[in-house]
Amino acid sequence: MSKLVAFAAIQGAYNIVSKVEGKYKRALAARSADTKVEFPNTAYFLPVIYSLTGIKVQTLEDFKKPLDICRKLLPPHVKRVNHLPYLGPLLDAGMAALFAFELEEALRILEDPNFYVLGSEEIDDANNRIWLGPADDTVFRKRGVEFVDGSAPGFAAIVGAAPTIEIAKDIVEDYQRKNLYIFLAANQNGTTVAEQLMEAGVQIGWNTRIVPFGPDISSAIFALGFANRAAMAFGGVQAGDYRKLLIYNKERIFAFVNALGDVNAEWAAAAAGCVNWGFPTIADTDIPEILPTGICTYEHVVANVPHDQIVEKSIETRGLKVTVSEIDIPMSYGPAFEGERVRKDDLYCQFGGGKQQCTELVKMAEMNEIEDGKVIIVGPDMPDLKPGSSNPLGIFVQVAGREFQPDFEPIIERQIHHLTNYIQGVMHIGQRDIAWVRVAKQAVEKGFSLKHIGVVLHAKFHQDFTKIIDKVQVTLYTKKEDVDKLTERARAEYRTRDERVENMTDEGVETFYSCTLCQSFAPSHVCTVSPERTGLCGAYNWMDCKASFEINPTGPNQPIEKGECLDTKLGQWKGVNDFVYKASRGNISHYNFYSLMIDPMTTCGCCEAIAAVLPMCNGIMTVNRDYTGETPCGMKFTTLAGQMGGGASSPGFVGHSKYNVTQRKFIAGDGGIHRLVWMPKIFKEEIKERLIKRGEEIGIPNFYDMIADETVGTTEEEVYEFLKKVGHPAVSMEPITG
Repeated sequence: MSKLVAFAAIQGAYNIVSKVEGKYKRALAARSADTKVEFPNTAYFLPVIYSLTGIKVQTLEDFKKPLDICRKLLPPHVKRVNHLPYLGPLLDAGMAALFAFELEEALRILEDPNFYVLGSEEIDDANNRIWLGPADDTVFRKRGVEFVDGSAPGFAAIVGAAPTIEIAKDIVEDYQRKNLYIFLAANQNGTTVAEQLMEAGVQIGWNTRIVPFGPDISSAIFALGFANRAAMAFGGVQAGDYRKLLIYNKERIFAFVNALGDVNAEWAAAAAGCVNWGFPTIADTDIPEILPTGICTYEHVVANVPHDQIVEKSIETRGLKVTVSEIDIPMSYGPAFEGERVRKDDLYCQFGGGKQQCTELVKMAEMNEIEDGKVIIVGPDMPDLKPGSSNPLGIFVQVAGREFQPDFEPIIERQIHHLTNYIQGVMHIGQRDIAWVRVAKQAVEKGFSLKHIGVVLHAKFHQDFTKIIDKVQVTLYTKKEDVDKLTERARAEYRTRDERVENMTDEGVETFYSCTLCQSFAPSHVCTVSPERTGLCGAYNWMDCKASFEINPTGPNQPIEKGECLDTKLGQWKGVNDFVYKASRGNISHYNFYSLMIDPMTTCGCCEAIAAVLPMCNGIMTVNRDYTGETPCGMKFTTLAGQMGGGASSPGFVGHSKYNVTQRKFIAGDGGIHRLVWMPKIFKEEIKERLIKRGEEIGIPNFYDMIADETVGTTEEEVYEFLKKVGHPAVSMEPITG
């Protein structure tokens, strides 16, 4: 290892720590020591410091401990002679620099709270505010799921700026095609990659996976904070367990740094710090390298990489495996474009969206009925449509396969949303008969045709569902009369499907299904999906898991023979317990399906909602992850998820899907839906029709109106007074106990 590397990094760390100490003294001179300091709406305080040391930095007074740690971590300066360039002192210097960076960013938010567009997934371009800063917990949990399910294999943290706008665009779009997130920080002579991309007309923000954290090297700390929060939220790593956290990141969070431009001492210190995580740095300039393996999977610092090779070299160095689907269309394609917005100024035309009908239907066909790869357009195509127009669209997909079953139809149909959305310049919202497709001028200029939707569906269905699909034929209708006919047929199919799942019961089947998809982040979590308890992420019901197992017999959805019923009321079976014990590697011996009070099912950070007991109200509340306000249990969703989201069984709390609230077995062991006394208004309105129907089923037609929300109150006392006033059944039920 070069002495120059050690000299630059250690000197940079000294500079950074000294600078932050000065800023802290000035802040104390201007404010009281008990001034609140935070990254807004996060349950993780200053997450890098908290996760590695357990120190909760909440006030200016709390800065003293981490600053003392920074000082102690700083190693002796490099000597001119007889210096032994061990990696250890370099890692310590880097960690000191990163702790100082996080404190510096906390001071920035304190002194200039409008510098970052906090709590948003999108930049505020109208007011020239493009820096998003630290992701709040709502954004983090929504995006963290993508690292769990593998749709985002890792992230590239790019610091600095490319020599030209075109090079910046090429590098970033190459990462997008490989489905990685791109985190942007720092500037090179006042220029940033984020600004280069905007000048090139590239949309940036969480929705496109191009996240502009900040203009300074200190803002790169937000990328590491994101990784550490993932370890705590999804992996069950406890704050202060630095060894486990760093190993977890090396083995599970596939990230690396691209340094574009001259690397100064502060950048060198940051790079040294990232090595602690196993995150290497790949640079485009001629800097001293650290090639021997040790902390990182392969090399630690690689230099002088040409821009047209930096993406592949970065992926190789990190040891990241990515799958790129080559689709024969003129636009770029991949999950990175799923969140892309087609706004009014960019719009060429649209389909559906309320002004016109847009319907999607997948049906099984006989092998001899369809021609594989055939795409038929019935009606006008893009060149025949007026700019700015709204048009009807029907997407009818026929699939055939020797192993295909009618039960698979809704599974395949659901993929249309994601697969169409992956086309650059095409936005897809909704599904079934309420879909909405918007096409950007950019896509039309590149030659987009409706036929390309069919090309994508044909290719991806074959790639993703090889076992069950042999043929795919797609027909796209753009005439109103044809779309109306398809819609009438589709709605009849939808009703039949819903009734089939709705009428199923847990007693009516002998087999449940596991879902261990989230174990990559929550090793002890095992989700068991039954007809009356959907997966807590909301993405899988019993039929979905059955289909998934048929499609991939070695995948995360495995059949579980229920075996002997050990408790009918609480919902516990011997076969499930045996499976859970084995799948959790002995961490969980048993759990109950229908109770949050007694040994509830394990929870991971992907849950759509969390229910918690409210003792004074003799009932329970539930809060969805999109709600950021206070709740009657005294904890926001982010805090609840942080406490129990690592795969634990937590009596008094349980994660669940939104749909599960109105399933008949929802907390049946604790009294059922009669116990539901509070939920956020947005959640309540989202499932209003199902809540009303469920109320009628239990003989309380006005039950929906009896459920309190934040407009009634956010304390137990306020909710209790409301319950007494409306005569909520929970008030008169037997005490809820564990």
